[in-house]
Amino acid sequence: MNLQTNYLGLSLRHPVIAGASPLSATIDGIRRLEDAGAAAIVAASVYEDEALGEDAAFDAAVAIGAESHAEVTNYLPPLPGYKGALAAHAEMIRRAAESVSVPLIASLNGVTREGWTGIAADLQQAGAAAIELDLDLFHIPTDPRETSAEIEQGLVETVREVCKAVTIPVSVKLGYNFTAPAHLAVEIAAAGASGLVLFGRRFEPDIDLETLTFRPRLCLSTANDIHVPLMWISLLAGKTSLSLAAGRGVDGPEEVVKYLLAGADVAEAASSLLRHGPSQLNRMVEGLTEWIEAHGAASVAEIRGRLRADRFAQPEALLRVQYLRSLRLQRGALDNVRRA
Repeated sequence: MNLQTNYLGLSLRHPVIAGASPLSATIDGIRRLEDAGAAAIVAASVYEDEALGEDAAFDAAVAIGAESHAEVTNYLPPLPGYKGALAAHAEMIRRAAESVSVPLIASLNGVTREGWTGIAADLQQAGAAAIELDLDLFHIPTDPRETSAEIEQGLVETVREVCKAVTIPVSVKLGYNFTAPAHLAVEIAAAGASGLVLFGRRFEPDIDLETLTFRPRLCLSTANDIHVPLMWISLLAGKTSLSLAAGRGVDGPEEVVKYLLAGADVAEAASSLLRHGPSQLNRMVEGLTEWIEAHGAASVAEIRGRLRADRFAQPEALLRVQYLRSLRLQRGALDNVRRA
């Protein structure tokens, strides 16, 4: 059985990789993911604003009481070798890349142009095999005068600048709130990117009714989240030179198979690993192997893209037919409720 695949120009032994999560935030965690069978690993994201905040907090703590006595700094000298949170993350990437045999992909979420490009260059120097730009939180459009074209142009320019700053492959992790994802994919490819991850999960806030404040709400991805990215991977496969990674709803081997049939090159698992543990990776690979064998194929290449949209005469009509079929299912469910 040949499960080999290619993603971002990287040759992988199979198409199941570990996405960015707390499991890939440490060297030990990254090693565990490799031992569990990940073909590649996306390290936990480095957030520029969070790292800068940590450095500011450290500087503020060190400065407490600094003016109380002329010799107070002698009691609290600077930590030897301390270079900041961003440097610490780059060092983790360097040590992790040296300790694993599978490609280690760095994930980056910046807030400034200098941060996007500078940190990306540091991550390449640290030994990352590729960089995944986490652009799901790139920009929150709160100004009603700002157009979707302006937002997307800013995103594309950021991708272009990062691609100029590094020589390793760059993938772009998008949210799904874009009006024309197919056109945006074309622009991202023209900017120099090598791949797309569809889609990132935005963490929307909730409201605490007792304190009347906003609070975070963490919802791990499930198999029910597969439908939108599955549709867009099917629509984009064969129409773009970008490698395509499935980034949501990869809960088990069935979702891996579905994404491959739609045309994905790899499936990124994160929430499923947090829910079931890193050993879920091996179960996904075993399930994929069993499905391929049961359906008379001998490799991943034979099944990839069998159901991509451009294989059908009228993809738009196909999607409308599926929508109408869904409505019929809803009506059938309603009839069952009425009869009950």
